[in-house]
Amino acid sequence: MLRLADCSAVIFDMDGLVLDTESTYSIAWQQAAISMGYDFSDDFCLSLSGLHYQDVEKNLLAFCGAEFDLQTFNRLSGECWRDHVDVHGINIKHGFSELLELLVRHKTPYCLATNSRAVNALECLELAGLKEVFSMIVSRDHVQHGKPEPDIFLKAAELLQVDIDRCLVLEDSHTGIVAASRAGAVSVFIPSTAPVDPLTVELCDLMMDDLAQFTHAIRA
Repeated sequence: MLRLADCSAVIFDMDGLVLDTESTYSIAWQQAAISMGYDFSDDFCLSLSGLHYQDVEKNLLAFCGAEFDLQTFNRLSGECWRDHVDVHGINIKHGFSELLELLVRHKTPYCLATNSRAVNALECLELAGLKEVFSMIVSRDHVQHGKPEPDIFLKAAELLQVDIDRCLVLEDSHTGIVAASRAGAVSVFIPSTAPVDPLTVELCDLMMDDLAQFTHAIRA
């Protein structure tokens, strides 16, 4: 079983791992799609989980057709998302606070590594009340290629000044686990959606139900 002492730093994904943003994105995408005459199923929205916005747009065009108006969709979905989070906020995933407390107590370095743009990541963290938690954030803006390429995690390890094979990556998506595997990090898969892709399970080093279970496991 993995122990906290087995790693020198922890790298968190954001969407679906620290924050329950994916549900807010799905709501916004579905509302925007309806207003444009399209119907996005829950499964389709979940298939976009963990992707960089350019890949999201590619999938939207593949699903809706080349005539799909991305500019209008992005504007509408942004408005829908803002209306939703202004009322409901963004929830923090179960177990995060407990894990953060453990890392701080053991003086284990940690950072955030997300496929989101920096401005969007900071906004989401502020809406969730976590604005001051991460002193180090690596976003899609900071690297040439987003996940599933390894760039984001390699950059995070560089900033943490820790060898990537001594970094523990916490991820909730297949895209993120692929990136962690390509980077050479130890990866823990905490799926945010079901069903779980068997390929993701094969690639990760450990799978847990949530951050609370993981925290209990590494503390034991």
